[in-house]
Formats: sequence, C-alpha cells, structure tokens
Amino acid sequence: MPILDRILGRPLPSSQEEEQRIGVAAGIPILGLDGLSSSAYGPEAALTVLMPLGSLAMLYIGPVILIILTLLAILYFSYRQTIAAYPTGGGSYTVAKENLGTWAGLLAGAALIIDYILNVAVGISAGVGALISAVPGLHDYTLTICLILLVLITLVNLRGVRESALVFGIPTYAFVTSLVVVLIIGVGRSFAAGGHPVPVESPPALPAGIATLSVWLLLRSFASGCTAMTGVEAVSNGVNAFAKPAVRNAHHTLTAIVLILAGLLAGIAYLLKAYGIGAMDQAKPGYQSAISQIVGAVVGRGVFYYITIAAALSVLALSANTSFAGFPRLCRQIAEDGFLPKAFGSIGRRLVHTFGIMILAVVSGLLLIAFGGITDRLIPLFAVGAFGAFTLSQAGMVAHWRRVGGPRSRVSILVNGVGALATGLALIVIMVAKVVEGAWIILLLIPLLMILFYYVKRHYDHVAARIGGPRPLDLTHNEPPVVVVPIAGLNAITSKALRFGLRLSPDVIAVHIHQGQEDDRVFLKQWNDDIEAPARAAGMPIPKLDIVPSPYRQLIKPLLCHIDELKDRYPERLIAVIIPEMVEAHWYEYLLHNQRAQWLKAGLVGRRDNRVVTINIPWYLD
Repeated sequence: MPILDRILGRPLPSSQEEEQRIGVAAGIPILGLDGLSSSAYGPEAALTVLMPLGSLAMLYIGPVILIILTLLAILYFSYRQTIAAYPTGGGSYTVAKENLGTWAGLLAGAALIIDYILNVAVGISAGVGALISAVPGLHDYTLTICLILLVLITLVNLRGVRESALVFGIPTYAFVTSLVVVLIIGVGRSFAAGGHPVPVESPPALPAGIATLSVWLLLRSFASGCTAMTGVEAVSNGVNAFAKPAVRNAHHTLTAIVLILAGLLAGIAYLLKAYGIGAMDQAKPGYQSAISQIVGAVVGRGVFYYITIAAALSVLALSANTSFAGFPRLCRQIAEDGFLPKAFGSIGRRLVHTFGIMILAVVSGLLLIAFGGITDRLIPLFAVGAFGAFTLSQAGMVAHWRRVGGPRSRVSILVNGVGALATGLALIVIMVAKVVEGAWIILLLIPLLMILFYYVKRHYDHVAARIGGPRPLDLTHNEPPVVVVPIAGLNAITSKALRFGLRLSPDVIAVHIHQGQEDDRVFLKQWNDDIEAPARAAGMPIPKLDIVPSPYRQLIKPLLCHIDELKDRYPERLIAVIIPEMVEAHWYEYLLHNQRAQWLKAGLVGRRDNRVVTINIPWYLD
C-alpha cells in the first residue's frame, strides 16, 4: 500500500460523496467544537481583564456572562432563520453577497477567514494551556506541543469528514459529560452550603485589587468574553455537509450546540464566583486555567480531575476542527466567484478541499509561532472577525426578508434586525476595547484581504478576456513548424528527439553549440554517418545541422540568439523547440546532472514569445 494511502486513507470516488454527509450526532463535534470548547476559555478571557480588581472581579463576572448569554440567544434565533432561508449553506459571505452586494459579501468573507484562522490558533493554544495546568513541567514546550497538535488535526481532516467526526466525537462528548458532572456537583454543593462551598483543592488566593471598576474595564471584559460565541455561525455555513433532511439536521445541531454552550457558560460563571476563582497569567510558571481550578475545587485532583482536564485539552485543541470544516468551504465559495485561486475549489483524494486545509494549517502554524502559543496574546485579535461576519449576515437577512416578503416576513425582519443591532453594537464595543491590545492588526488585515480579492478577480477577468469564449478554428498559416533540436552530442537521446521532429515537419534543424574545445571534423563525420545517411537511405527529409560558435563557452544564450535568427529566416512559421531530457530513476540522481534542459525551458518560456513553442521528449533512464 502506498505511504500516502496509509497516512490519509485510500482515495474516495465522487459517487461516495453522499455517504460522507453527517447527522446531528456527528455535526456537534464537527461544527460545534469551536463553540463548545470556548466555554473553557471565554469566561476566563473575560475574567483575565478583571484581574486588576482582585477579589471584586467575582462580583462582575456573572453580569458579563449574562449579557453574553443574551446575545447568544439572539444569535441562535437569527441563525435558525438563516439556515431555513439558505438550505445549501447560509454563511455570512453568501447572505451578505446576495442581499447587500458583492463587496459586502467579500467583507464578511474576509472577516470570517480571519476568524477561522484565529480559532485554530486560540483553540490549540488554550488546549495546551489546559495541559500545562495539569503538567506544569511542560511549560517550556508550549509552542512545540501546539505545532504537533496542529499537524495531527490537519492529518485527521485530510482523511475526510466522516473520519474526523469519529475521531472528534469521543473527546467532545467526554468533555461535555465530565464538565457537566463537575458543574452539577459544584452547584449542588454551593446550594447546600448557602453559596459558600468549601473547595476540595483550594484555588490560589486572589490578589489584592490594584485598580478601580470602570465602564472601560467592563467593556473590555465583555469584549474578551465574546470569544465564547465565535463558533455559532459554523452550522449555517455548513448546511450542505448534513445528510437529508439537511435543514432539520442543521436546526437540531444548532439547538444542541447553543443549549450545551449556554449551560456550560452559566455553570462556569456561577462556580467562579462561588469558589472565588480568579484568572492567572498563562505566560508565568505555575499557571492554572480557570477550568483546572474549578475542577480541582469541586472534585479535587484525583482521577476524575485528570479525566476532565484530558477531555478539556482534547476538545480545546480539537476545536480547531470547526475551522477546518468551515474555512475550506468558505474559500471554495469565494474561489468559485473568482476572488481566490481556483485551487481552493478542487476536491482532494478524500472528498475534502485539500488545498484549503493545507493553507489553513500553514497560516495558523505561523500565527502560533509568532505569538509563542500563548492564548492571552491571541485573544485580543479574536472575535473582531466573527462579530463583523455576524453583523453583515444578520443585516443581509433583513434585506432578504424585505425582498422575499410573505406573511411571516415582519417577524423574521424583527428577529434578524435585533440580531444585526445586537452584534453590531457588540462589534463596536469589541473594536474599541481591543484595538489598543492588538485588534488593530485585524483592522489592517481585513482591507489587505479585500485588496487580495480585488487583484485575484482582476487577474481572472483579464485571463478570460484574453482567452475569450468558443470561436471557429483558425486554420490559416497552419503549415508544419520549423523544428529545432538542440544537441550536445549524438546519442540515443538525440536520435529519439530527431525521429520525433521528422514526424512533425520536413524542416528539422539540429543546433549544436560549438565551445571551441571539440574537433568539428569528427562531429561532422559522425553526423553524416549516423543521421544524414540513414535519412537519405529511407527517402526521408534530411535534418539540417547548424553549428553555433560560443567563444565564451555559454550554452543557453547562443541557442536563444540562434532561435531569433531562425524566426527571421522563417517569418510566417512557428518554431518548435524539441528539448530532449533524461529522466532519472531516483530523485537523488538529479543532483548528478546539470539540468540544462530545465534552464533552456525557463529561458524560452520567460521570453513570452507566441511564435516559439517547446516540446519535451523524455528519455527514461531505467
């Protein structure tokens, strides 16, 4: 079995595409990992901003999470309508493009592309943060572990949708189950103790406050906590990944994801306050994630603690899968409209968009390297893209319902209008709160992506205009070309190229570059005996021989100059340059040869001359 089949699995025929579609049980881990896993870092991100308040932070984390839950509910009802209106996939790009115009769609697409990339980096770094909480000795290897996880997730996704569902399903449900058990136990003990439970494992003491409460601090906390909602759109963007009935399966998947996420966020926020758990600096040794502190406080650091942390690590790291499911589909849609390279639309060996997956992996890896795999350094960049896409999508749905009309259009306009207003206000808050912490990078990247879209589209439009559509075949000036065969000497490779040249045209010219070191008399006699005599005996046209002097021992430049002379000699005919090329049996054997054929091809193609064509004649060395 080829090694590629062992790593990625055997190629799948197009006829099996329907079998690769998923149901609700598989849809939750594939499209919901981003949202569900964000419960492990969203509240902590909000709490991190409140760290200067010390113990007073516990008083405000609840209201911040409550506002986030309200916004989550608005998004839920809005995206249910989007799924119903766009059963083939209603992502922000599609909705905004069809209802607000192409460039509004591209703006949403650019924002969502950045969100998907950041989701991979944040999810993996948060997962590694959970691992380091349980095994502090791995702190110095944070970035290395992040990159190893990225490679593994990429390979799983390259194996196909159904296989990724099988791989990611077990840790997803293990995470939800274990964390729900911890939350139920913790909330139960808190109620039994009158809201003041005694922790099994005491969390680190909260530091003294070094700042006073301000509206600005609360806005920044809300902006960081909004990262808990970044994966909500994934289901509407991937409706076409579901088995029939796709809309119903998508609705059920979205409902399950939102209900689970809301329960986890509410439970975590409550236990943070009940047990007096604060955020810690991930860049410093001894770091404990909020989830690690909660689990330790509720059940201690026994077997169940490590099971829960292992599940959290798996889900946080694998939450990048939501991006691996959504990013290639989004790029395919944009590529089909001509704003991204066509390679994004190609279906790979396992019925997945291989090029999109690879690009996402490379860019996310570079981002992890740039920020050292530290979640807190990446969080400020997060959520801007997601909420920009949310807002444009909901605004597009308002325009959609106004255009479509119908008895329920007013209700639909109200739902999506509220969604657009809420996410728009949240976007403004996030941008204002996060711009000084690095979000300005996103505000720079989005216009750069828009410029990229513009130039890619302009290139494809230029190519289409030059190539044109179907037209009658032009058969004027269609006589055989003048065939040029560069030869270094007379051997089996040269003979094969000359034989092929004589099949194309009666005018075959062999060009030999004379470097002043060999005896022309010997060469001419060999040419007469081995080339001219057999051709004369067979009654075929006799190839001509042009010997071009090269006093400075150059090869490519004199040959190109001689081809220019032949163009002048035959002004109405094409010049076909046959390039004999030896093909070695092993890659390392290429290092033993000078690769002049490649240099000659590069020189000819680089001149962009429509009258000169190149033909490769391979000689396979066994």
